[in-house]
Amino acid sequence: MSFNSIYFGLFLTIVFLLYWFVKNKNIKLQNILLLVASYFFYTCWDWRFLFLLMFSTFLDYFSGLKISTANNQNTKKLWFYISISINLGFLAAFKYFNFFAESFANLFANFNVRIDPWTLKIILPVGISFYTFHGLSYVIDIYKNRIAPERNYINYSLFVGFFPLLVAGPIERATHLLPQIQKARIFDLTKAVDGMRQILWGLFKKVVIADQCATYANLIFENYTNETGSSLLLGAFFFSIQIYGDFSGYTDIAIGTAKLFGIDLLRNFSFPYFSRNIAEFWRRWHISLSTWFRDYVYIPLGGSKVSPVNKIRNIFIIFLLSGFWHGANWTFIVWGALNAIYILPSIIFNTNRNNLNTVAKGRIFPTFVEVLSMSFTFLLTVFAWIFFRSENISQALYFINEIFSMSLFTFPKLFPKMLILLITIFFVVEWIGREEQFAIAKIESIKPIGIRWMLYYLILLVIFNFAGSNEKFIYFQF
Repeated sequence: MSFNSIYFGLFLTIVFLLYWFVKNKNIKLQNILLLVASYFFYTCWDWRFLFLLMFSTFLDYFSGLKISTANNQNTKKLWFYISISINLGFLAAFKYFNFFAESFANLFANFNVRIDPWTLKIILPVGISFYTFHGLSYVIDIYKNRIAPERNYINYSLFVGFFPLLVAGPIERATHLLPQIQKARIFDLTKAVDGMRQILWGLFKKVVIADQCATYANLIFENYTNETGSSLLLGAFFFSIQIYGDFSGYTDIAIGTAKLFGIDLLRNFSFPYFSRNIAEFWRRWHISLSTWFRDYVYIPLGGSKVSPVNKIRNIFIIFLLSGFWHGANWTFIVWGALNAIYILPSIIFNTNRNNLNTVAKGRIFPTFVEVLSMSFTFLLTVFAWIFFRSENISQALYFINEIFSMSLFTFPKLFPKMLILLITIFFVVEWIGREEQFAIAKIESIKPIGIRWMLYYLILLVIFNFAGSNEKFIYFQF
C-alpha cells in the first residue's frame, strides 16, 4: 500500500475518522488503533515480515528494561550487546549476507581459486534499515543513561512501528517521538490543514517530478552503452532530481500524515540542492540518518576533536557506513567514499559550519558567488549519484568515461522539454519557499482565499494528470 495509491487514501481516511471521532477521548485506545493500523499497513507489503518487526520491537523493549534494572555493569553490558548483536545480525543476514558471500568468492577468483558462494534467496524486509535504527538508538540511549525505558509496551511498539515512518523514515528518536505518544493529543485544525498541504506537495514531488524523471533516467541508465555523453549527463541529472523528489516527497507525505494525528516527526530534508558546499548538503539531505551517524558513531569516535589523521578516519567511517546502509553493493560504498572526499577539506580547515543559514535569506535572488557555489555543489552531487544509481562499478565508470568524452558536446538524443519546464517550475517554487519547513507552507497566507484554492486545485489537477506511472519509492529497497 504505497503512499501514492488510492488504497492508502482510503486507509488514511478510515483511520483518521476512527482516531478522532471514535477514540478521541482515550489516548490508550488511540495508540492501540494506530498500532493496529500500522501493523495492517505493514502486512500489506508482506505479512511474513510482520513477525520480524514484532520480534525486533519486543527484543529492544525487553532489553531496555533489563539494562535499566541491571544490578551491575556486566549485566547491563550483557543485555546491551544482546540487543545490538541480534538487531545487527538480522540486518546483516537479510541485507548483506549475499554481498559478503559473493565478494568473498570474487576475491578468491582473482587468485584463480573458485569458490561457489552459498546465497540466501530471500526478500529484503521493507523498512528493516529504518526500524532497526529506531531500536538501536533507543537501546543505546538507555545504556548511556540518556533516557529512561518506556514501560508501556503499546507506546514503545507505536514508536517503532508508527505507519507514516515505518517503511522509509524519518529515523525517529525516542526523546522526540515517545513523549508525543505518551500524552493526550487534541485535534488541531491548523496542524491538520498544514499536514494536508504537506501531503499535497509530497505527492506533487513524487508523481509529477520524481516519476516523470524516472521514465527518462531509467531509459538512459538501462541503455547506457548506446547513449552519448550529453545524454548520459542528462540521465544523471534526471536521476538526481528523481531521488530528491522521490525521497523528500515520501518524507513530506509521512510528516504531513503524522500531523493529521497530532504528531510531529523529525524533519528529513531542508532544500539540499540549494546548498553551498557538501557539508551544508549533508545537513540538509536525509537529516535523520546524517544526525544518527553523527550522534551514535562520529561523536563517540571523537568527532572532529581528535588528531587530523583520526579526523579523516572518522569522516570515512561514517560516510562508508552511510553508503553501506543504503545497500549491499560496492556502488553505494564508492558513493559514500566520494562524499567523504568531498567533505574532507571543509572538515580539515574547519569551514564546515560556515553556511548554517538559508542561502540568500531575506533576498529574492542569490549573489553570483552563491550561484557558483550552489552549482558546483550540485554538480559534485550529480557525479556521486552516478555510482548510487548504477548497477555496478563498471557501468558507473563507463558512464563517467563517456560523459568526459567529446560526445558530451553533442545534442542529447532525449530532451523532454515539458519535463525540463516542470523541473524549472518546481525549483522556482522550492526557491521561493526555501525558508519554510516545505515549499508551499506559506500558501495559506495568500489572499484572497479564491486564489489560494485555485492553486490547490491546480496542483491536484497536475498530480492527477501525471498519475499512473506506479513507480515504487526508491528508499523502499533500503
